[in-house]
Amino acid sequence: MTKLTTAQIYQDRLNKVVSYVHSHLDDDIRIDDLAKVAHMSAYHWHRIYKAMQGETVAATIKRLRLERAADQLANSDMPIKEIANIAHFSTSEAFGRAFKQVYQQAPAAYRNAGSHNAFKRANLLQDGSHFDVVIEPLSVTYCASVEHRGSYMQINHAMGTLLGTLAQHQLLNKDTQMMAVFYDDPDTVEADALRSAACSPIAATVALPAPLTSLSLYQGSYAKLVYQGPYADMKDAYQWLYGTWLPRSGYDAADAPNVELYLNNPAEVAPTELLTQLCLPLQADNV
Repeated sequence: MTKLTTAQIYQDRLNKVVSYVHSHLDDDIRIDDLAKVAHMSAYHWHRIYKAMQGETVAATIKRLRLERAADQLANSDMPIKEIANIAHFSTSEAFGRAFKQVYQQAPAAYRNAGSHNAFKRANLLQDGSHFDVVIEPLSVTYCASVEHRGSYMQINHAMGTLLGTLAQHQLLNKDTQMMAVFYDDPDTVEADALRSAACSPIAATVALPAPLTSLSLYQGSYAKLVYQGPYADMKDAYQWLYGTWLPRSGYDAADAPNVELYLNNPAEVAPTELLTQLCLPLQADNV
């Protein structure tokens, strides 16, 4: 058995663990149960997980639950106490401390004054010129991709599979661009039916190993808006781009999916410092 095959087996096992965690965030997730999911020794598997994933499984679970909590704070009226309970914190105070440590604001302050609120205000005022939008091509033609079906908030599972596979086959370097393509409107399609893909630019001549597939991107111009803040907060930015900017822009949206380019690394910066370029495809006869 080659080292590459062995590495693939280990990555596949850890992908099963991450998939299990995503599907059971509401449950009491036990370390021994995850060892069974991974088909590894209960004594060794957690060290392997930390070495390959860059964080403990407890940190993964906490991060994913806080990401979901940020989404609930920004995009719903759910009481903070209920959000804390869903995130498996025993008290609102414990949730508040953990949330502030990561998102630099207490939950109530984040809900009322987080990065999403500037777009909420612009939407209410129908202010179409408050944020900078650049019209230009994407400059990416082909991508290696991993398909995802389900909540857009869980696309980081596909992203992990993409990164792991690229790394195993020596297709990953420090300049590798991470992107995602989103095919459906989350306001009209049920969360478990949403279609998306994690992707990264690659030459069309590269033979892609499973589970990677080739993806061709729309080659017209895009309206590009850079958003700073947690990934969970971008719903209002999209609403502004579609509902306020686009009707006043003189452009029409093309029949092609949205693309997101991730301009920095969530492993290196706080969620509030994340930079994402939202790319809305435009019809060629407008440009």
